[in-house]
Parts: sequence; C-alpha cells; structure tokens
Amino acid sequence: MVKFAPLAVPWERRLQTFTVLLFVFSLLVLPLICIAIFIGLLFTRFWVFSVLYATWYYLDWEKPAQGGRKVMAVRRWFMWKYMKDYFPVSLVKTAELDPSQNYLAGFHPHGILAFGVFTTLCTESTSFPSLFSGIRPRVMMLNLWFRVPFLREYLMAGGLITADKESAAYVLNKKEGGNLLGIIIGGAREALDARPGAYTLLLQNRKGFVRLALMHGAALVPTFSFGENEVFDQVKNSPGSWLRSVQNQLQKVMRISLPLFHGRGIFQYSFGFLPHRRPITIVVGKPIEVQQTLYPSKEEVDQLHQRYIEELCNLFETHKLKYNVPIDQHLEFH
Repeated sequence: MVKFAPLAVPWERRLQTFTVLLFVFSLLVLPLICIAIFIGLLFTRFWVFSVLYATWYYLDWEKPAQGGRKVMAVRRWFMWKYMKDYFPVSLVKTAELDPSQNYLAGFHPHGILAFGVFTTLCTESTSFPSLFSGIRPRVMMLNLWFRVPFLREYLMAGGLITADKESAAYVLNKKEGGNLLGIIIGGAREALDARPGAYTLLLQNRKGFVRLALMHGAALVPTFSFGENEVFDQVKNSPGSWLRSVQNQLQKVMRISLPLFHGRGIFQYSFGFLPHRRPITIVVGKPIEVQQTLYPSKEEVDQLHQRYIEELCNLFETHKLKYNVPIDQHLEFH
C-alpha cells in the first residue's frame, strides 16, 4: 500500500525535500552529465570552452591533492540549511579542539550517501566553525570523482580533497595548525552494510589512517554519526550471498560500491531514492594525542589502532541511549 504525502505540506518542508533531491541527484547523476557536457561541447561551435577547460584541467591537475580550493560562498549556500533541517542533522561537541594542532578525524559509519560528514564538514549549516573555532576541515573522497570535468571544481569548493597519502600530508604538515582531515574509515565497502539497526564497521584491518596520524603527529578524533544508517533501507545482501559477491567484485573493479538502496519518493513515503526523514547526530569525540613518529613500527600502529577502537567504543556506548540505540546493541568490527 502506497502512503502518499499530504497535500498541505508547508513550503519549508517542500524546500527541504527539493534540496535533498538535488543533493542525491548530484551524487548519482551529475558525474555523467558533466562528462556528457564536456564531450558534447567538442562537437558544437562552443568547442573552445572544452578545450580551454581541458587546458585548465591539465595545469590544475594537482590541486585536489594540495588542499583543494574551498569557496566559502558555496559552503554557505542557503540550500544547505534546508538539507540539514530535512533529517535534521545536528553536531555534538564533547571536547575542545586546540587550533594550534592538526587533527585526523575518523568518521563512522559511511552510511549510503554519507549525509552526516558532508553536512558537517563540507557546509557551514551545522555551525562547525562556531563550535570548533579556528579549525579548518577538509574531507577525503575517492580520487575517481576528481577526474570528472567540472565536477572536481564543485567538490573542491566544499572542502573535498583526494584520498591519498600526498593529499593527507599536504593538510597535516601545515605548521600553523588548525587543520582537520576527515576520513570515512570504512569507505565505499562499508556502505554495503548500511541499513537501519546495523552497527557494523569496517575497521579491524583499516590501519592506514593510524599510520598517517603517527607520521604527521596529528591527534586522532573518533567521530560517530548516529542515525546515518537509518535513512535508507537496503536490499538484503548478507556476506556470502550471491548479491554481496557481485557487489564485492564490482567494488574491486570500479573502486565504488553499488548498494541497492531505497527510501521514499517526492510525493509518497513508500519507495524511492530520497532518504527517510530520520535524525542524524554527529558526535565528535575527545582527541587522542599522538606523538609524531616518522617511521612507525607495526607494533606502534597496532597499539594506537587498538586505542582508537576503544575510544570509539566508549564514545558509542556513552551516547547511544540518547539516540535510541538499544542498550544491548554494540559496535561490530570487520
């Protein structure tokens, strides 16, 4: 039975739905449109625009790995407020971040489309700058997306940078401090476990971020996004199933995961590609101080990684009851 949305919906809520629709569209369709425009212009009298952009693209190739190019006007777009209020998304601070230090923040879980980390670190809508004064956030994203013409400019404008060691070093080596590098540790593979009531994190063998923190002396900040997995449903794909096997193979080849998710529609609540209106709360934990070690040993990496897991579990257990997580529910690590 299809449950339709009421006709008398306030304009505020309509704007929220429209903004989230644009965001989902930008993630799922915009890359293809950007490629089509770039190639299509080459076969019109406006071919010079593609040639000029290709020249700029070549000269600017390294920029996504050199801190990107934030555009505050984009981060402050009025539309982000409507997107934040749609769920709503809120940010909780549990400890101070010293602006004289650099930080590496691990975000968990990935969810389907990572609404929490994007809204928090790539826009100004959750008041991150006022809560963490003097801290300048950037977020790592799969390098593939920065190869798409035009799209790369949009991504960098929000504070997104490539996910590689050189990119991390550029941010974390800045001597003035106040830089925060956000990494969704579980990455695209973790999205395959994103469904309501699931708290499975791909973290057990993910230690590269710990090594980066040690090499650059950046404090580790565990961060948990309560509600991130609640906004979409996903077709059952338990480990070992034929569907998960296909998804894993595609992920290895394409470097992106393809979860079969569904939510609600624009005018009805029963099916579609829009997320459900469910609260997302990003809780930023207490920083773990890290002593710089240029060449960390396996034992040092393992020790810090274990401490990070313990602090993340403590953060989750301390706050879970506030956000409707059952008392007998605990984090699972793969």
